[in-house]
Amino acid sequence: MSTGPVFGVEVYQNEYLHRGADEMHAIVTVTATGGDRSSDAAVVIMVDCSGSMNYPSAKMDAAHRATEAALDTLRDGTAFAVVAGTHRAREVYPGGGRLAVADAATRAAARRSLGGLTADGGTAISTWLLLADRLLAPSGAAVRHGLLLTDGRNEHEEPERLRAALERCAGHFTCDARGVGTDWEVREVTEIAGTLLGSADIVAEPEDLTADFTAMMEAVMGKGIGDVSLRLWTPLGASVRYVKQVAPAVADLTGRRAEAPPRAGDYPTGSWGEESRDYHLSVRVPPCDVGQEMLAARVSLVGPDGVTVSARPGLVRAVWTADPAAATALHPQVAHYTGQEELARVIQQGVDLRKRGDTAGAAARLGRAVQLAHVSGHEQTSQLLAKVVDVEDAATGTVRLKAKVAEADAMTLETRSTKTVRVKK
Repeated sequence: MSTGPVFGVEVYQNEYLHRGADEMHAIVTVTATGGDRSSDAAVVIMVDCSGSMNYPSAKMDAAHRATEAALDTLRDGTAFAVVAGTHRAREVYPGGGRLAVADAATRAAARRSLGGLTADGGTAISTWLLLADRLLAPSGAAVRHGLLLTDGRNEHEEPERLRAALERCAGHFTCDARGVGTDWEVREVTEIAGTLLGSADIVAEPEDLTADFTAMMEAVMGKGIGDVSLRLWTPLGASVRYVKQVAPAVADLTGRRAEAPPRAGDYPTGSWGEESRDYHLSVRVPPCDVGQEMLAARVSLVGPDGVTVSARPGLVRAVWTADPAAATALHPQVAHYTGQEELARVIQQGVDLRKRGDTAGAAARLGRAVQLAHVSGHEQTSQLLAKVVDVEDAATGTVRLKAKVAEADAMTLETRSTKTVRVKK
């Protein structure tokens, strides 16, 4: 019998508030350890087969090789299927509205079926996702996951259809989304991954697809439990203002709360292996006088059946004080991630302004991003920013927009803008 990981919860906060203050911030680190690496998984690989995948033909060839590599990475016993996506979705393997079970024979048969991945047609990603949902629905697997590859914009359906499909699929399976080349829309790919609690990234060069697909499938094979939620309980008079994942990437979970009476709410976090993630909580508390204290929130993790999977809850406390030094001190974890959230926000603002031709506004926002990345030691983001702006002084955020920027560099900065670094030790 397989067992899932055990979750630990740590809370980092300054628990002191001014007299009458009513807002408490905390960073919650959740760490999953132990448990089986699940063969109890079901995976659907969705490959863009629209006509644009033939231009250049290297994209389609790379998609074949990457899918083969992903199939080779499947652990025996994993349920799987391959779907070709165009303006409609088509089962490539095994067919018949079912999933195959991975072993040497089915992996070989699936590889042979990849000749059916031919580029022709348009792009309607909602159909791909809804087919994946139908294939995964009967599975009782602990981890249900999709891998989605596209090379173009979702041009053959209204945006509302994609959003409706994402709303329907949310909570049913998680999904990693990748854009190959530079002709796809960053917002579409990141919306897919964000809604379905997966990762989004650019693969600018087709020859890099194989390594990326292999890494994604290895990550899925490392998961031990799916459908885990962060449960926040608050006492009478207190309420949750927001919940954001802040590491390894920024993702706002606030609007995805599901009530879990009495006085608790569940926020979806997707599937887990052995890993650690950080969350920023803001809790509204009833203002009190000096000397009073209260439990502002209790944090735990629950599995898909609502059963607690964390060893012990994390406690967020509030203590009112007359000491201004104590009340104004910002915990290093809270300060760091507040900066990381701002970094993601100003990069997106700068990218949007640059697209609109507002060079002054873009330089101001991206200059602030350079400054924040420098202060937090976010070297990868600093390197990405340096491909879009000329940095004159990182400490002050003084930059100039580059006259010419490779499209792949601009898209990489936009796609990876939400990735964060943890507090320096």
